[in-house]
Amino acid sequence: MSTPKPQTMKPQTAAKKLGVLLSATPAEFQDGVVSRDELNDLQANPPEWLTQLRHNGPHPRHEVAWRLGVSVSGLTRGGVTEPLTTDEIKALLAEMPAWLEAERATQAKVRAEEARLKARAAEQARSELG
Repeated sequence: MSTPKPQTMKPQTAAKKLGVLLSATPAEFQDGVVSRDELNDLQANPPEWLTQLRHNGPHPRHEVAWRLGVSVSGLTRGGVTEPLTTDEIKALLAEMPAWLEAERATQAKVRAEEARLKARAAEQARSELG
C-alpha cells in the first residue's frame, strides 16, 4: 500500500493564504511548492520574514484596502495601484486625502446597508418560525 501524496500548492496560493505579497517573500518560498503541513507550520510558527512582512509590508491590495477601511475598487478609484507598506498606509490615514475620506464614507454606507439587510433577513426568519 502506498502512502498518500501530500497536498501541495503553488507559492502564489500559499502567499495569499498567509496574507502576504508573493514578490516580497524569500526566493526559496517563491521558487518552491508548499505542502499543507508546511503552510500550517508557517501559520502556527511564523518565521521572522513572515512576521516582518505581516507587520511592515508591503501588503497585498486586499490588506491595504482593509487597513484603510475601503474596498479594493475604492483603492483603484483613488489611484492606489501598488502594494503599500504599513508606514505608507499610516501616512495616508494621517493625511486623509479627499478620495480616501469619500471611499471610507461609501464603505461605511455599504456596511450599514449589509447590516440592515442581515437584520431584516433574521427578522423574517424569526417571523416565519414563530
